[in-house]
This record gives sequence, C-alpha cells and structure tokens, in this order.
Amino acid sequence: MSVAETLSPATGLALEINNVSHAFYLEGKTLPVLDNVSLQVRPGEFVALLGPSGCGKSTLLRLVAGLEAPAAGEITEDGSALHGPDPSRVVVFQDPTLYPWRSVWRNVALGLETRGKITDEGRQRVDRILQKVGLSQFANAWPHQLSGGMAQRAALARALVNRPRLLILDEPLGKLDSLTRIRMQQELVALWRDQQFSALMVTHDVEEALLMADRVVIFSPRPARIIETIQVSLPWPRRRDDPRLIQLRTQALELLGAES
Repeated sequence: MSVAETLSPATGLALEINNVSHAFYLEGKTLPVLDNVSLQVRPGEFVALLGPSGCGKSTLLRLVAGLEAPAAGEITEDGSALHGPDPSRVVVFQDPTLYPWRSVWRNVALGLETRGKITDEGRQRVDRILQKVGLSQFANAWPHQLSGGMAQRAALARALVNRPRLLILDEPLGKLDSLTRIRMQQELVALWRDQQFSALMVTHDVEEALLMADRVVIFSPRPARIIETIQVSLPWPRRRDDPRLIQLRTQALELLGAES
C-alpha cells in the first residue's frame, strides 16, 4: 500500500473516560463488567487495550462508540459529554460486515451516501481511499470475491472515508492469517500516522499492541479495572526482534499473568 498520496488529515479527538462502571442484567442477576475505569486518549494518540477474554474491553468500546450509556461515570469528547453514536467516532469490528449486495465501492461509500454526501468531492474521496488501501482494481468487485485481508481493507476504507476523529478498533485483525495480519498491522499504522486520527483498539495479541500503539493499557479479569499502562516509546517502524519490544512484551505478559 502506498501512502504517498495524502488525504486531508483528520484532527484527532480528545477522549476522557472518567470513573466508568457498567453491568449487565442476566436472568435477574447483576453481572459487573467494568469497575471504575478512567482513561484518557490524547488527540492523535493510538491506545491499545489488553486483557483476558470477556473482561469487558469490547463493552468499553461500545460505550465510547455511544452504542450504550455507562451505568456510572462519564465519557467526554473534546471536553463535552458523549451522547450516542456520531460520525466522528467510527467502529471497525473483527468481521468486515460488508453488505453482499453492494460492490466494494458502494460499501465504502455507504456512510457518505446515508448522510447525503455523494457529491463529486465525495466520489473522489472514495476513489482516493480505495487507492490508499490498495483496492482500486477491486472497486467493482463483490464482497464474496475478496480475500479476508481485502475485505478488512474495505471495512477500514469504509471507516476512513468518513474522516473519523476517533477510530474504534474491536480486534479488527483477529481472523486474518499471520502473514496478512502482519501486512495489515503495517498498513493500519501507516494510515493512522498519515491521517492523524485518534485510535482505541482492543486486541488479544500482546505483540500487536506493542507494535502499533503509543500506550498499552492492561486490564484485570471481569469486572475490568486498569492494572497498568505501558508507554511504548519505540521509534517507527517498529521491529518484532527489537530487544526493547521483547522486554515490554515480557512485562505485559507478566501483568496478564501469562508468565511467572
């Protein structure tokens, strides 16, 4: 993927999660999911969330996306209370969720179309983002004709064409094969550095978090609370065999209880 052509960069959103707690109600019982979580994402920062499966990380992303309201605490964007979904905050899920009856181009253009912004400038924006993620030749293809990596690129393009200020990533690379995943990690980081949006990502891959993020936040088992935050001050591009990254990986695994 080439990053030579520049799209108009977004201004990253400042996100604050203040003393947020949340619970589900199942069969008349309360199931706590988040326990007094406080976290900041600075404009243009990439923050990754690590923790045991089912601890509440994806629930936190849903709250940040505005799909649910927290039971307690507050979430703000640029200092104002967050209320409901907004085009400035876009979610990319583990599954690409492309509409099979729409071409790749029309899937990417969906957000602009629903907001009545399919103008000449909007069409050019779709073309540019497809070129940026390496899918220009597949603009008229159908989702079933794409590989897993290509489908996920299309999902990222659909998110980025709306110029989000916060990209919310819920294990977006989790179902890809290892080689495709490595390429997509590199491409996503290149897009983030080029576009300057803020990013909040859930992953179960410790190495992936350290390769991509400015900070890695470690969560406890459910109900999730923050155990530790690891600052990743390594230069770009990062290498898997960098001794400093290996040392941070060991630290993260120890915090997660995966190593003694």
